[in-house]
Amino acid sequence: MDVGLGINDYSNIIPAVTGATQGGGFGTAKIIAWVIFGAIGFVAFAHGKKSVLMPPMVLGALLMIYPYFVSGTWLLYIIGAALTAALYFWRE
Repeated sequence: MDVGLGINDYSNIIPAVTGATQGGGFGTAKIIAWVIFGAIGFVAFAHGKKSVLMPPMVLGALLMIYPYFVSGTWLLYIIGAALTAALYFWRE
C-alpha cells in the first residue's frame, strides 16, 4: 500500500497552503507593473511632499496603493497609465 503523494498530487499543495485560486498568481507582467507604477508613485509622492504640493502627493500615494486592490493585469496597467497621465497633466 502506497501512502505517498503521487506526481500529480503536488500541483494542489501550494494553492491549498496559500489559499490561492487558479489564475490568481503572480505573473511577470503583474510584478513589472507593481514595480514600475510603485516607483513612479514613490517619486511623485516624495516630490509632492518636498514641494508641499497636494496633487503629486495624492496621485503618488494612489499609484503606490492601488495594485493591492486590483487583480487583473490589464486593469492594473490601464489604471496605472491613467494615474500617471493624471500626474503629468495635473501639475502646478
